[in-house]
Amino acid sequence: MKTKAVRLYGKKDLRLEEFDLPPIQDDEILAHVVSDSLCMSTYKAAVRGSEHKRVPGDIAEHPTIVGHECSGTILEVGAKWKEKYHTGRKFSIQPAIPGYIEAPGYSYRFCGGNATDIVLPPELMENNCLLEYSGKGFFPASLSEPMSCIIAAFHSMYRTRHGRHDHEMGTVQGGNVAILAGVGPMGLGAIDYAIHRDRKPGLLVVTDIDDARLARAASLLSPEEAQRQGVKLLYVNTRDIQDVPAHLIGLTDGKGFDDVFVFAPVRPVVECGDRILGREGCLNFFAGPTDEQFSAPVNFYNIHYSATHVMGTTGGNTDDMVEALNLMSQGRINPACMITHVGGLNAVAETTLNLPDIPGGKKLIYSDIEMDLTAIDEFTAKGETDPLCAELARITDENNGLWSVEAEEYLLDKAKRS
Repeated sequence: MKTKAVRLYGKKDLRLEEFDLPPIQDDEILAHVVSDSLCMSTYKAAVRGSEHKRVPGDIAEHPTIVGHECSGTILEVGAKWKEKYHTGRKFSIQPAIPGYIEAPGYSYRFCGGNATDIVLPPELMENNCLLEYSGKGFFPASLSEPMSCIIAAFHSMYRTRHGRHDHEMGTVQGGNVAILAGVGPMGLGAIDYAIHRDRKPGLLVVTDIDDARLARAASLLSPEEAQRQGVKLLYVNTRDIQDVPAHLIGLTDGKGFDDVFVFAPVRPVVECGDRILGREGCLNFFAGPTDEQFSAPVNFYNIHYSATHVMGTTGGNTDDMVEALNLMSQGRINPACMITHVGGLNAVAETTLNLPDIPGGKKLIYSDIEMDLTAIDEFTAKGETDPLCAELARITDENNGLWSVEAEEYLLDKAKRS
């Protein structure tokens, strides 16, 4: 069977190619990929090549398929899995296979998200990392992996109690939560999750230094919607505030915050997060820095006497991903707020290698089509000469500027095939 895929041959060497897939074995599954969301982790693998811990050393001779935030349909099921998985079902993949350094999108010759058709290795199914999706469309399932990272961060927050040696896990029910530098794509996902999950804060404060980004966040995830969910949501531009920690603590009537998430590897933001913690408060440094020497001061007096905690999380587990898929299927969270660009398989290599320099949020790729990477807010201008973009502009404008299942269905029906 022929497939088209973007494969990694070495440092910054990504190639879109057509080649043959081997017949599946009894313990494998053949799947068709519809969508994949590009991840900064793929950029890191592409620039490091075989020096990346998940990328094999022989990629020059045996290249691997990149991409790991994918969704599609099951085409053929090996005999071992016929009772559990069924053809025609939609799926998503948890790429972090327990106990394996290997991962789809990094390590496998025939399994990755930036392809039309792939062979799923047995360890995915053996570790329950092939997950069925029953919701509408495909792109939400592609975003279940980044959403699982957010969910894991919320579940990993913790408290200690005097005289006890166990930890109370999770954000505080009805507590004060701050998301600092929080209106990027992952921050928007965190806001959505915070106000629509079962365990909600009483107060949610989101900061940034850009009025336009804050306004967009407020239009997508409004204080009014949060209030309907029982959450007081405040967006704060901290750019011109002289004493940011004091201002933020003032919003809590002096108590401070129970849970603080830092979404940018910026030293003043980290320092602010530490300073606004209340008693037994927990800070999650969610933003992964590229600088191995990145550091910031931490108040150890408060760690000792106020029982504050500083931690970091990266990735999520299968349970987190299942929760994301369930919430999407129920219509409780909408990951479309994270998407700012759409493209076809032909756009993957260039986009991946330039990902840090392309503004906006998540870049969503559809494997079956050929389309240059296009920002959603560029559809109107491009629609003056391109009927496809004109209709996508109409659909997204009617959906508050967001990508949608309707837009996805139209694109897959009308776009040029890859």
